[in-house]
Amino acid sequence: MPRDSLTRDQIVRTAVDLLDAEGLEGLNMRALGKRLDSAATAVYWHVKNKDNLVLLATDQVWGELTLPDMDALDWRAAATEMAIDLYRMFVRHPWLIQAFAAHVLYGESKARHDDHSLAVYEAAGFDGARADQAVSVVFTYVLGNAAGAAATASLTRKLSRDDVTADEQFQDAMVKAKEIGMRYPRLRARLETPAAADYAAGPDNSFEFGLQVVLDGLERQLAAKSAAGAAAPS
Repeated sequence: MPRDSLTRDQIVRTAVDLLDAEGLEGLNMRALGKRLDSAATAVYWHVKNKDNLVLLATDQVWGELTLPDMDALDWRAAATEMAIDLYRMFVRHPWLIQAFAAHVLYGESKARHDDHSLAVYEAAGFDGARADQAVSVVFTYVLGNAAGAAATASLTRKLSRDDVTADEQFQDAMVKAKEIGMRYPRLRARLETPAAADYAAGPDNSFEFGLQVVLDGLERQLAAKSAAGAAAPS
């Protein structure tokens, strides 16, 4: 495809597809040009380099997030909705976890989301640095949980490239992990249950449970602040 017929939007969307399939390590201008049926040099007319392309791709997927209507929801419902939406985005695009470790990420769509997050926690009663802390705590919780999905995606790519050897290695590792786990009473009790999950796997709805625990803690902070204010001499 000639460079004149390429658009930045087309390049960025194709880059997102490539990143979803191959991860951050699979993104390069040659592979992208092949998907676009274009010379790699033509891509450079629209994006500066790989780092610039990662920023554009990141902001593209950040634009997938919806922002809850603050007039229709209370702060906690809005915070829950935003956190779950963010988690699902990370699961759809696990390369984002890699990108956070290798790039300083910014963009219009991310700024829009971050600004709305602050609005949610300010509506709850947090202000200034406290609002920043609340946003950071929830974001870090979401990011940490999504890291498991990123690791699974990376392993899946490895298995697809060398499915026999890698699969055998994975199964062997799981067998050895379970053998060690059986030496410890609490792990053994879980591994011996009929519905036991894979070793080290969390129960269903663990993310949602943990999120509500985090929000419970933030709500207690608000209650303590309110009580302290009421007790202060006028």
